[in-house]
Amino acid sequence: MTPPGPDGLVVSQATLEDWKVVGDWAADEGWNPGLSDSASFFTQDSGGFFIGRVDGEPVSAISVVNYSADYAFLGFYLVRPGLRGNGYGLATWETALAHAGGRTVGLDGVVAQQDNYRKSGFELAYRTARFTGVVPTGEEPAGVRAAGPADHEAISAYDSACYPADRPVFLESWLTAPGHRTLVRHTDGGRLSGYAVIRPARDSLRVGPLFADTADDARALFSALAADADGRALAVDVPRTNAAAVALVEELGLTPSFETARMYTGPVREFARERVYGVTSLELG
Repeated sequence: MTPPGPDGLVVSQATLEDWKVVGDWAADEGWNPGLSDSASFFTQDSGGFFIGRVDGEPVSAISVVNYSADYAFLGFYLVRPGLRGNGYGLATWETALAHAGGRTVGLDGVVAQQDNYRKSGFELAYRTARFTGVVPTGEEPAGVRAAGPADHEAISAYDSACYPADRPVFLESWLTAPGHRTLVRHTDGGRLSGYAVIRPARDSLRVGPLFADTADDARALFSALAADADGRALAVDVPRTNAAAVALVEELGLTPSFETARMYTGPVREFARERVYGVTSLELG
């Protein structure tokens, strides 16, 4: 817990129970967080969630989840409407960033905040757009099936190739969280060529991650996700640098709703960006 800041603000680590109110704030901002998202990220780093209070009432929040000795991800940077401009956000930000230590920190910044993030040392890596819509169903795609416990090791290895850090602890929770459904696709030779997770959210169903070797693998996974969605809208966050991914969601009739910028404070390890057809979560990486 920090000493009192602006107007008596006290920033402390949040519990999962505390974070329920932050999830409501995020929903009010139109971010549409998955219903079970936070529990999985608390599993990864329970000390990475911070909440600011004035007179005991929550007014600000932020998460800085450490994934490895080199990488952390910042999200859920929020101040309650009507209380912005009082310094609550900056004080909460400074407390939380200390949790990352010397790690490179990533974030997905909304347009209104990107200049402020640059002032804090974040540099643009690429832009991401959320695409939403109802994906048409077709013939059952070949090679796609529901994942089981025996697939987790292969999924974890595949995920590590597509992300700036290894995250087996997080994945063990994410793949099996309430309401989450994980699909895998294999080549004819039995090698994993992609996986996707679909999960319930406040509005449209969220897809993430969607990692695949090729557009054909991603299309097959999307087709299977559409069958699971049963006519409900899907939302997927697509890096605009992956032209094949953007072309695929446009081909499927999804439309962009808003854009963010993936930004980093320093270098991240190389990963297979061309396999990222949908990021895991804008809020938590």
